[in-house]
Amino acid sequence: MSPKKKTKKTAEKSPEKCQNDVEEKHRHSILDIAILQDHIALQCEALRRVQSDRADLRRRVRDMEQKLQRERQDHRDIYWDLSRQYKTMQTELTNKVKKLEQEVSQLKEDLALSQEELSKEKSERKQVEQEKDAIIADLRQKLDNMESDYEKILHETLDSLSSQLSATRQGWEDESATLHQKYKELLSEFGLNALDL
Repeated sequence: MSPKKKTKKTAEKSPEKCQNDVEEKHRHSILDIAILQDHIALQCEALRRVQSDRADLRRRVRDMEQKLQRERQDHRDIYWDLSRQYKTMQTELTNKVKKLEQEVSQLKEDLALSQEELSKEKSERKQVEQEKDAIIADLRQKLDNMESDYEKILHETLDSLSSQLSATRQGWEDESATLHQKYKELLSEFGLNALDL
């Protein structure tokens, strides 16, 4: 039997642990993507509502301006107050729209990064699975070789034992025949016949 080859030391992390880590990252990435998508949808809906509110407010102010123009001069203070409120609200809504647009843009960037990371993790997972399959195949090959070697050793051992048993049996038979003849001769010297005993 040939001496066993020394196997290389495996990496610190086993393939199973690497695969578990990749699968955990994979699940977290999918969850993060779903959360980001929901967040984007909510932000887009909020943006649409703000734009609709702004359009409605503009229509209301337009209507108010037309009505105020037909009112008496003493209603001018009310007009200026409403105008001031409109400008304030318009500024606030414009700022809010810009902020929401920035958030949507950032969320889209985050989504793209998450998708890229997910693709990378899928690639890593595939590589880990390939490495695991290679290790399993190598272990199976070694196991098959060991079984073949052990079978060969077993057959050789059995053949050797059979030869030894045959030789030992032949020796016992020869020794038994010699003793039998010796005792027969001794009995003859004393005038006894072994068959009469």
